[in-house]
Amino acid sequence: MIDVLVVDDDFRVAEINAKYVGKVPGFRVAARAHSAAQALGAIERGTIDLVLLDHYLPDQTGLQLIHRMREQGHGTDVIMITAAGDVTTVQTAMRLGALHYLVKPFTFAALRTRLDSYAALRRTVDRVGGQGIAGQEQVDRIFGALRTGPAPSSPGLPSGHSEPTTDLICDVLHRANHPLSAHEVAAETGLSRSTAQRYLRHLEQAGRLHLSLKYGDTGRPEHRYAWVAP
Repeated sequence: MIDVLVVDDDFRVAEINAKYVGKVPGFRVAARAHSAAQALGAIERGTIDLVLLDHYLPDQTGLQLIHRMREQGHGTDVIMITAAGDVTTVQTAMRLGALHYLVKPFTFAALRTRLDSYAALRRTVDRVGGQGIAGQEQVDRIFGALRTGPAPSSPGLPSGHSEPTTDLICDVLHRANHPLSAHEVAAETGLSRSTAQRYLRHLEQAGRLHLSLKYGDTGRPEHRYAWVAP
């Protein structure tokens, strides 16, 4: 089994990502961390094979954490999973040795593709490692193991929608004891109001949420959403 450390400052996102990892054969979540300090502590215990690392952490950035790991001699593999999509961050992650870079929001299929290619990389290295010296053909196999094709879109989700974001919104509404507006859902999840509204509309149309209207002083009704129990 490949032991994975899931690092994200948002507890709910970390839990969703951990559930995704648990769905992929050969992988298991060994620990979760919500700060760079917690992550480094887990890595120093020596049981982690792969880190799924967010960039925006409360005490350090994900890139700073990788730099500290390498300075201290930790060669633990890293896949970045973050909303940071600027070229500088991506390029720095590559230079620090991140094997993959997955931009939020993403689908389970996209994460599984990266994990499967990582597992293929480990198998290839193990086979080649037994030979002692790698020729060009073996080197090409190692680098080729990391290549991924385009991930298939998740069935049932419109273009531009992701499973983690959908799960995050569903979790908020499932735990709420009263209907919530798009503004309230956005505040709970950290999403923009427009993004929350787009997902809420889809979930309501899919029959997973109940829509009600609340009339205020302005005369314009506020849309409020409640979880529909299966």
